[in-house]
This record gives sequence, C-alpha cells and structure tokens, in this order.
Amino acid sequence: MHTYVHSDGQAYGSEAAEAMGVEPARVFKTLVAEVDGVLTVGIVPVAGSLDLKALAAAVGGKRAKMAEVADAIDELRARQRELLCAGRRQGLEIRSMARASRISPQTAYGWLDGC
Repeated sequence: MHTYVHSDGQAYGSEAAEAMGVEPARVFKTLVAEVDGVLTVGIVPVAGSLDLKALAAAVGGKRAKMAEVADAIDELRARQRELLCAGRRQGLEIRSMARASRISPQTAYGWLDGC
C-alpha cells in the first residue's frame, strides 16, 4: 500500500501515480455507478473516464449514473453482512472474518444478530 497527502487542485489519480513514481497509465481508479438501480463497479485508468453508456451495455443494462457515496457505503455494508452470515453458516471463525473485512469484532457480532 502506498500513502500520500493529497494537494488541493490536483486530480487524485495523477497525483497518486506521481507519488508512486509510475506512469498514470499503470494506475487505475475504481468507480461505483448505478446501472438500472443496481450498484456496479467500473475500473478505468486514472487518466481516463468511465463511459456510463458502455458500462450499462457491458452488464446488460440500459441506464447508468454515478452512485451516491452514501448508497455505495450502505450497499458495501449489506454485502459485508451477507458474507459474515454465510461464513457463520459454514462454521468460519467470526473474529478472523471481521479482521479480513476490516471491521471490529463487536460490529461483526452485532451484524450477525440478524442472521
């Protein structure tokens, strides 16, 4: 993992490439879009942009728009809960799953109450 301090006014991707000492064409950004109401991930070079029409077509959808950050976070949490529940059903160790998901064990156990 590479860390750096972001400067105002510069694009994150090109700044990250510069901080790592690599060509921008070798650095990618992950963007979350909503295609026909379903959150979908697009990965593009930092110097490029996400073609929403092409993304929609690639997943068999009709319309795409950039996702709201709050919606994306809620969806991520819901999927983490689903994975924890599935892991519990398989007999996996909750603390290890929490660590792998980068959430606290307390949060993991709280989420498992609904499984």
